[in-house]
Amino acid sequence: MTAIPPPWTRLTGTAHAIALEVLLRGPLPRSELARRLGLSAASVTRLAKPLLDSGLLVEEGPSQQSRTGRPTRPLDIAPSSHHFIGVKVTGEDAHAVLTTLRAEVIASRRSDLTGKDPESVVATVAGLVAELASAAPHVTALGLSLGGQVPDHRTVVAAPFLEWTEDVALGALLEDATGLPTVVENDLLALTRAEHWFGAARDHDRFAVLTTGVSVGYGLVVHGAVVDSPDAGVGLVGHFPLDPFGPMCPEGHRGCASAMLAMPSVCATVAVGLQRPVTYEECLDLAAAGHPVAGPVITASARALGRLVAAVANLTMTPLVILTGEGIRLAEVARPALDEALRQDRSPRAVPLSLEVQAVDFSQWARGAAATAVQDYVLSGAAEESTAAE
Repeated sequence: MTAIPPPWTRLTGTAHAIALEVLLRGPLPRSELARRLGLSAASVTRLAKPLLDSGLLVEEGPSQQSRTGRPTRPLDIAPSSHHFIGVKVTGEDAHAVLTTLRAEVIASRRSDLTGKDPESVVATVAGLVAELASAAPHVTALGLSLGGQVPDHRTVVAAPFLEWTEDVALGALLEDATGLPTVVENDLLALTRAEHWFGAARDHDRFAVLTTGVSVGYGLVVHGAVVDSPDAGVGLVGHFPLDPFGPMCPEGHRGCASAMLAMPSVCATVAVGLQRPVTYEECLDLAAAGHPVAGPVITASARALGRLVAAVANLTMTPLVILTGEGIRLAEVARPALDEALRQDRSPRAVPLSLEVQAVDFSQWARGAAATAVQDYVLSGAAEESTAAE
């Protein structure tokens, strides 16, 4: 018989707040938990008991002395009390991961798409979900991310890489195919949610994410919430002007972020000089070796990235920018050019900017989808309580 995980969605009020705080910040001593939530230690002990009894919370680490003199151990979430599946769909394949409640990856799978139509995509994803679900006693929910617009987290209204130009009720289709509650999200927003709750920005309530790869992406968290919009997935930042003398993007914008930073654009520019096709990694390798064609192109791209980072930091006043994506090795190969452009476009009186460069593969994008499913699940109890109160 499949084990039923301890409940979360039925938690409301202070019990929900305790579980959420421990999920995001644990393990925590009861005294620290009481301080963070403005509760008495006795209230925390009383409210935590049913969570411990259900197996959602556990006691971890060495015993500590409480104010009453009784030994106590820090509280933590039992990460394996729930499992989630995250899937990242590209224009060619699907990458899936099985994670814990803290979005820790346990297993991963990949499969080519048999077609770009919704039925083929759903069939491919359902096959991956079935494979991964066999490795867990119970899967709580499914998250899927893709490059496109998903304003209601259920219906894809546009997905350029899949050539979808009409509404696709992907959430409902996946729920029918997998039997799992499903949330669908723009891939950049999903990655930003993962960084916010479980990644490099978990202790920050304001930060930005910039990605370079096949396209250029941007995510923002302000006051502890991801900035969402129907325009997420349109690719607006990809056409932010960076170099008035740069190459043109496919939409005719000269020197925009896509023209300067997207991997296909970089390859196309280097290929003109070399008079042969070239891969992105080859462009970077040639630049690192001082090649007379690739070197200046990569330097210009890194300078453009520095300008984009500065623009984001200047406009949002965020203290942290995370650089990631399949093309972010650019920031390593030509870091001096990036840093110099950042210095030129930032006031010396501005708060020092923390720049986090992270290599990423598609399993990390899939983890973002799983983290979105985690977030949707654990916040649903609070949302239901808020709705009931209204």
